[in-house]
Amino acid sequence: MMMMLPRRKASVLASETLGTKQGSPFIGGGGGGRKNGKYSVFVMLISVFLFVTFIYNEDVKSIAEFPFSSSRGAGDKLAGVVDELGVFVVDPMISDKEADAAKAAAAEASAEEEQEAEEEERREEARRVVVDVPASCDLFNGRWVYDDVNYPLYKEPACEFLTEQVTCMRNGRRDDDYQKWRWQPQDCSLPRFDARVMLERLRGKRFMFVGDSLNRNQWESMVCLVQAVVPPGKKTLTKNGSLNVFRLHDYNASVEFYWAPFLVESNSDDPNQHSILNRIIMPKSIAKHGKNWKNVDFLIFNTYIWWLNTLDMKVLRGSFDQGSTEYDEVERPVAYRRVLDTWANWVKKNVDPNRTTVFFMSMSPNHIKSEEWDNPGGIKCAMETQPVGNLSHPLDVGTDWRLFEVAEEVVRRVNKKVPVSMVKITALSELRKDAHTSVHTLRQGKLLTPEQQADPATYADCIHWCLPGVPDVWNEFLYARVASAPWPPLDRSASNE
Repeated sequence: MMMMLPRRKASVLASETLGTKQGSPFIGGGGGGRKNGKYSVFVMLISVFLFVTFIYNEDVKSIAEFPFSSSRGAGDKLAGVVDELGVFVVDPMISDKEADAAKAAAAEASAEEEQEAEEEERREEARRVVVDVPASCDLFNGRWVYDDVNYPLYKEPACEFLTEQVTCMRNGRRDDDYQKWRWQPQDCSLPRFDARVMLERLRGKRFMFVGDSLNRNQWESMVCLVQAVVPPGKKTLTKNGSLNVFRLHDYNASVEFYWAPFLVESNSDDPNQHSILNRIIMPKSIAKHGKNWKNVDFLIFNTYIWWLNTLDMKVLRGSFDQGSTEYDEVERPVAYRRVLDTWANWVKKNVDPNRTTVFFMSMSPNHIKSEEWDNPGGIKCAMETQPVGNLSHPLDVGTDWRLFEVAEEVVRRVNKKVPVSMVKITALSELRKDAHTSVHTLRQGKLLTPEQQADPATYADCIHWCLPGVPDVWNEFLYARVASAPWPPLDRSASNE
């Protein structure tokens, strides 16, 4: 009995170690030597199992922490990601496809950052440009100088936004010297148009031409001048009734044209159906058009060519909305003054000079009578290839200078409250008999046929201008005034579209 006590103690100890009691149905209440031997073997097996499990788990943990082996083939490539310092970090657990995608994304991000840095540098460079045009300089007194090195400012085929009405070379014109003349003021210099500087001036702003087809001619010129430095996909043109909008997306800017040939309401306000001989105006009514001009940053107005159809203007009694049809006939200069007085009142009431810059373009001349420039055998402006020069008498191409004087007087009066710059293009443009679209244009929406081109007395258009050409110089006058103004503070919070 005494020899059995150690085995009994061992059995009891093993039972306690396993968390069981002696009275458990799994271990009998009485001790016999044989039973105790079986239980000791059982305990040893359990202990070995627990030890092996512990060692195995440590090995698994070690493999997870140090993955020296991989199920991928020996030819698999390592890949990675770019960390916050711009370093490409190797990650051996992603596939070849993911690796290539990561590398491509890293390269694209790097290219975008480089492009943004270059754009910011160009922006800063443009803002360092200061155009020096003294306010005392008369830009409009000078001469035309042939310059085939610096002009034209753009090529006709390079501007996809030009309409067929003004693409004279595409429409069959053979000489292109009309594109190569620059304007040289007598006492100062006219700055050459710089598209990047102009676009920086337009950043976040609207630039709108308002008026007739000559202002549309100038709008097309401005579109071509600024779009040359804008990449494809970053510029769009939308035409919606009276309003044409050219958007420059990276600059959040627009160059627009609004059709209003008399500025006030008229029966010619439909932009598509306005070929009306019996033209009637409402000289006191401008609100319907004017609501489209509010809060625009640059406004360029004109009205002239539509006034030349008759010596007197028809002024409506009542309104078109009420179905009125009776009218009075008023002398052209008198009616013109009424309209410009209405326009002046709108400007004074609606334009904030701290935000908006206003220009008024003087009249664009016609060239109908070739004997006026000493070419009695000519037919209108057809076949003219050089500007007017060396005349023995003053040039008179039929411009109604009475309207010029009215405009000059009204603008001078408006300037007492709102600054308005009158751009005096009339006299200098009178010299350019060579630059009209002539027979290289449209008539009623269709290109002239060879038979019509052979009949310039009937079909030559000596009103509108080829592009590139004279309207580019008009826009250089605008550029000179816009780019010589003090730079506003740089707004780095302005985002692109």
